[in-house]
Amino acid sequence: MGPAADIARRLAQNAEAVCREYLSNGRREGGTWRVGDIDNTPGRSLMVRLTGPDSGKGACGRWVDFATAEGGDLLDLIARARRLHTFRDVLDEARRFLSLPEREYQGSAPARSPVPTGSPEAARRLFASARPIPGTLAAVYLRHRGIAVSGDLPALRFHPTCFYRAHEGAPRETWPALLAAVTDREGVVTGVLRTWLAHDGSGKAPLATPRRSMGRLLDHGVRLGNGSDVLAAGEGLETMLSLRVVLPALPVVAALSATHLAGFIPPSGLRRLYIARDSDRVGRRAAEMLGARAHADGIEALVLTPQWDDFNTDLTTLGCEALAASLRAQLAPEDVVRFLVVNRRPGPQPRQRASVSGSIQRPRGERSQRRGQPDHEERADLHARARNRDDPVPAQVFEVERVREQLRNYQRLRSLLEDWIGSGIELARMERRAVRDPQEKSRAKTRTPPKRRRPSPKIHRLRSR
Repeated sequence: MGPAADIARRLAQNAEAVCREYLSNGRREGGTWRVGDIDNTPGRSLMVRLTGPDSGKGACGRWVDFATAEGGDLLDLIARARRLHTFRDVLDEARRFLSLPEREYQGSAPARSPVPTGSPEAARRLFASARPIPGTLAAVYLRHRGIAVSGDLPALRFHPTCFYRAHEGAPRETWPALLAAVTDREGVVTGVLRTWLAHDGSGKAPLATPRRSMGRLLDHGVRLGNGSDVLAAGEGLETMLSLRVVLPALPVVAALSATHLAGFIPPSGLRRLYIARDSDRVGRRAAEMLGARAHADGIEALVLTPQWDDFNTDLTTLGCEALAASLRAQLAPEDVVRFLVVNRRPGPQPRQRASVSGSIQRPRGERSQRRGQPDHEERADLHARARNRDDPVPAQVFEVERVREQLRNYQRLRSLLEDWIGSGIELARMERRAVRDPQEKSRAKTRTPPKRRRPSPKIHRLRSR
């Protein structure tokens, strides 16, 4: 047992004394200690277990804040309560509380040599110091992005006090952060993506650059899931996690930027590559470059296009079933059966994006679905197909697909009308200009210079004087 684990065990054996020291405004309730929050505010949101086993679920000394979903052991509690930024300071504070001599732990573990800042080794050390995300602020943040956290995401971890510095020479700050491990094809961590979070987990931290990466990223990425023949690659971490909401068995890679996506090298033995691009010029260019490289290697490349700017916006704006319907039309038929899963359990409604004026914004070229509602016979046919056991797709998905086709036709008609109206306006301008030019020339020929006005007699007498 290392020195840190031994100190954590001793703190757990004196859990109530720790709570009375660092959370003095709380009180004991049965086998737990209750207080408002980690800042020692009176209340009951934060709970510390005073009894229980030494390890595992319900262990003595474990704490959780039900308001923020934060938790940890008593070393984490001391670090947060005393605003300590380094693990060495936390251990020193714990030794002081336990009245342990310094020499008891000197030399028990070899000191690690310093490594360059931002190097792959520094990224590996940072990721190793974090913990899994279930029950943390990272899980709260992902839920706000419409992503349910499962236990099979070893590439994601949470760090409660990750260092942040606005620029070189600026004071160092600590913020909770979501960490994503960037790995190579063999699974070795070569970098880390840090996303600093707000203290309540509702979004990113209010920082100038709340997301930064460190280590070696080129030709690597955040890999989620294992697979050998089919793979999906995209830019953002939340974009690829949104795909896994409806395609949970599809292995994905987040390249973290359009530049790294364009330079991504597909693994050998891959049969089909899905490219989840963003709806901007840089994203389209990156998808074209990656698709050309995949075709040159004999890999079938299919581009997945979102309705909004990316697939996370599609998930939070349109909902899970609409995202599944959109992907169903873009996936290969065998991959639909293999990967596509629609969660039909009742959940939060998709949010609507409102403009500054308060009106609801819809995807590009899309109008209200109410204008394209099917008639009674068509609706009955859609519901009949949904009740068929051989067709698991609900009627709402058929209706969304039908409305989308009507909207495409509307867009084509609108573009034709705009072209026709624009050409008509330009033709009218040219005709008016052709008629106006000869008239101006004839008027210029017949025009006589204006006569010079003679000054009045009164002015002439004044000038003569």
